[in-house]
Amino acid sequence: MANNVHPINDHLHPVDRLGRPLRDLRISVMDRCNFRCLYCMPKDAYRDGYRFLESQQRLSFQEIVRVTRLFASLGVRKLRLTGGEPLLRTNLGDLIGDLSSITGIEDIALTTNGVLLQQYAADLYANGLRRVTVSLDSLDQTVFKRMSGGFAALDEVLEGIEAAIAAGLAPVKINTVVIRGVNDHAVLELVERFRGRPVIVRFIEFMDVGNRNGWRPEMVVPSRELIDRVNARWPIRPLSENYRGEVARRWAFADGAGEVGFVPSVSKPFCSGCNRARLSSEGRLYTCLFATEGLDLRAALRAGATDPELLRMIRAPWISRADRYSELRERVRRAEPGHRRIEMYYIGG
Repeated sequence: MANNVHPINDHLHPVDRLGRPLRDLRISVMDRCNFRCLYCMPKDAYRDGYRFLESQQRLSFQEIVRVTRLFASLGVRKLRLTGGEPLLRTNLGDLIGDLSSITGIEDIALTTNGVLLQQYAADLYANGLRRVTVSLDSLDQTVFKRMSGGFAALDEVLEGIEAAIAAGLAPVKINTVVIRGVNDHAVLELVERFRGRPVIVRFIEFMDVGNRNGWRPEMVVPSRELIDRVNARWPIRPLSENYRGEVARRWAFADGAGEVGFVPSVSKPFCSGCNRARLSSEGRLYTCLFATEGLDLRAALRAGATDPELLRMIRAPWISRADRYSELRERVRRAEPGHRRIEMYYIGG
């Protein structure tokens, strides 16, 4: 790996040891969720009595905005609000409005399970949100309920997607985590439902995020298999990426009915283009979705740290960053069978 290491960049916009700039910040605004999805917060691990953060432990909107301004000064241009379920955070539109006024921020997106989207879509758009991604793993009521941990809210999610389109948050992106033997049989149904509409369905390979989702390699459905399956029904052709570091491989329908995406996060890792930092709802900074530890910014914020001090804190882990877990997955799993990673619900996907 030493031959791939780049010298430290001491200019204002830092790059990490593998030459990756800091361009994307994912902000978890809420650790709680109203679903218990198999791949994120499985119900047997997160029961009713599970202890989540108390409200004062989460960053306030003011603290989130301050930290985001600092990230923007270091080169961040794209924000994504995540959870848990971000729409459980009261007055989220106010935060979006404040974030949209930060100099340098060019794009703000939201990832949600969609249950509350019908209620909030218009307000989110009015406050500056322009893109939304909805997690939807099946159109089959039984499969949906199984994957969501027993919540029969499919109709609410579909209504939320329609509300987002009506509010101007189009094209809506749909993220579908595909697990072999669970929902892989229903892939074409999702494509058929949304083909030709202002919706882009993206199929994501099941990942070993966190420590509690029971991931095994044989549960992964490679993107190549899904591409072939879709192409056999509706011919598709590959498209170039929209921007450096885009994780979804884009394919267009030959008949002009829009596009579909595939995220080969296991079969063809894209660590080399990863420019994302993640901020947990309690203010810890993580440089990888598979990180084992994070930097506590909340303590510094509440102890009165100055902006220059916070900037130094943020820059330090980024310029020393060499994370590429997905490329090293099997090596790490063999060498460190007890390797503990941060849970997905804590920092978003």
